[in-house]
Amino acid sequence: MTKKENTGLDFLIDKLTNSIENVITGDSFATDISLLTISDLKTVTKKQGWLFDWKKEFKEPARDVFKLTIVNNPTIIQGIISLEVKSDYVYMHLLESAPFNKGETKVYSGVPGNLVAYACKLSFQRGHKGNVSFLSKTQLIEHYEKTLGAFHFGGRIMIIETNAALKLIEKYF
Repeated sequence: MTKKENTGLDFLIDKLTNSIENVITGDSFATDISLLTISDLKTVTKKQGWLFDWKKEFKEPARDVFKLTIVNNPTIIQGIISLEVKSDYVYMHLLESAPFNKGETKVYSGVPGNLVAYACKLSFQRGHKGNVSFLSKTQLIEHYEKTLGAFHFGGRIMIIETNAALKLIEKYF
């Protein structure tokens, strides 16, 4: 059995908002981040337009999968992130905006930034000083440096350190 190579994350930071923002009206909405549940898995399938196999990710024992929702509207998932707490940082395995939050017709901006900020917050909560790491698609390395304050460690490895993490957390939380 061959293990599929991790090709790197390819989410785009559309806008760093204070929460998530309706693209048409500009209205901001406060968000909640909570663990994805088994019942949520029925709504985040490839059939419904999601790119990743979240059911498979959910079953990975070392990972926690979180969903982003709007406060008082917990049934509509705006985005999902898979995180693993390592010995001295948090690793982002996958991140995806809901199908209706992608492309030119997206409903809300700020979803990816919100999820990355949560990864930084979790890192602080676990005593890892906000350090977050992930693999990037090669063509997005510069994008993550500019938008997230991440630095390119080598290869496709990206790291968000304390100062950049604090800025993201301050923006979203």
